[in-house]
Amino acid sequence: MERQSIVGEKSLAFAKRVAKCYRFLLDKKKETILSKQILRSGTSIGANIREGLFAQSRKDFISKMNIALKEAGETDYWLEIIYSADYLTEVEYKSLKKDTDELVKMLSSIVKTTKENTQKSPKNS
Repeated sequence: MERQSIVGEKSLAFAKRVAKCYRFLLDKKKETILSKQILRSGTSIGANIREGLFAQSRKDFISKMNIALKEAGETDYWLEIIYSADYLTEVEYKSLKKDTDELVKMLSSIVKTTKENTQKSPKNS
């Protein structure tokens, strides 16, 4: 459970950064469409992780972590577009990208490990 709490804390911190990025894009850059997309996907990562912590089964947990992983991938996509459209500086982009990459790695590991453990003891799934 420790790994999930670490990823939960990181996803919450990331969601706060994404919310600030959204506000910046909206207020300073007057960008409404892309900013809403990154707000939605970037905050959904942590919401799905949190939901997964209360999963009814391992299968449900894996499903929620997979959804969080997909949302992290989508967030990475929106970040790339926002950066290539010159709404973020390279420093801002690389900082957010580093956090996204870290979440992807953590979630990938959680999904892989949980699947392996489920295959070893399927009675708990």
